[in-house]
Parts: sequence; C-alpha cells; structure tokens
Amino acid sequence: MRGAARFRFRPVVETDLPRIMEIEAAGFLHPWSEALLRAELGHAWSIQRAAVAAGPDAGDRILGYVIFWLVHDEVHVLNVGTDPEARRRGVARALMEEAAAIGRGKGARLSTLEVRRSNAPAIALYRSLGYQEVGVRPRYYAEEDEDAIVMTLEFDSR
Repeated sequence: MRGAARFRFRPVVETDLPRIMEIEAAGFLHPWSEALLRAELGHAWSIQRAAVAAGPDAGDRILGYVIFWLVHDEVHVLNVGTDPEARRRGVARALMEEAAAIGRGKGARLSTLEVRRSNAPAIALYRSLGYQEVGVRPRYYAEEDEDAIVMTLEFDSR
C-alpha cells in the first residue's frame, strides 16, 4: 500500500488533545501548548486532521496530525506532527496530501508553510511534494534564533 491508502483521516476532537500533546512533546523542542491546540479547534478557518492506521484491526490511535488554515484561496500549514514510532512510514506525506486535497476541494489555489532552516527531513519532504522555497523569515523561531524557510505550492487549476 502507498500513501493515504495506509491511513484514514478524521477530524481532531478535544479528547484527542492528550495524544497530540504526547506527539508534540516527543517531536518538538518547543511544543504547542494544549491551550493553543484547543484554540485551533474553535477557529472557523482552522482545520485539523488526524491520521490513524487503516484496516479493520487498526484501532484509532493517532499516528500524526496536521493543522492548517484555509483563508480565501490559500492553505497555510501551521503544524505537522508524527509519532516518532511512525516516522518514515509516509504519515506526514499522507497528511500533507490530505490538507492539499481539502484545500483544493474548497477552492484553494496555493499552499504555504514555514519550516526551520535546520529541518532537512521536512524540507526534503516538502520539496518532494512540489513545494518551492520562496523566501526566508529571519529569526522566525526566536527561541533558537533560527530562520524559517518559506515554501509554497501552487495547485493545478484543473
């Protein structure tokens, strides 16, 4: 199985926050707070999707999640997290493809994101999905005095 066929997606709900906080703590030096994650659930423009393994015996354990905004004709990816035990299995790729599909379905023409300059695996993933580097936000990650690379993906107009 490739890509999304190995996963199913569902909306993130408030009872998922403890699991998402586990993934945040395991994967990020400065994880999002539970309050920030909870606030995203209440914004009309914010979309959150969880990836869980597909199949009748897979259960509902969250393997990863994506949080993105849909504003006018743009998808803006805010956060993608994957359980460390599920990394290198296509979870983040499938989530990014899901976000793009939702955006396209709602008329978006473009996707944007920021990524740490030092996050080579994420940059490689985004490039493989067709994102291009279009700019730099100096010291965007102020805690480490690290720049963000701004990347965009234009959706086909088909």
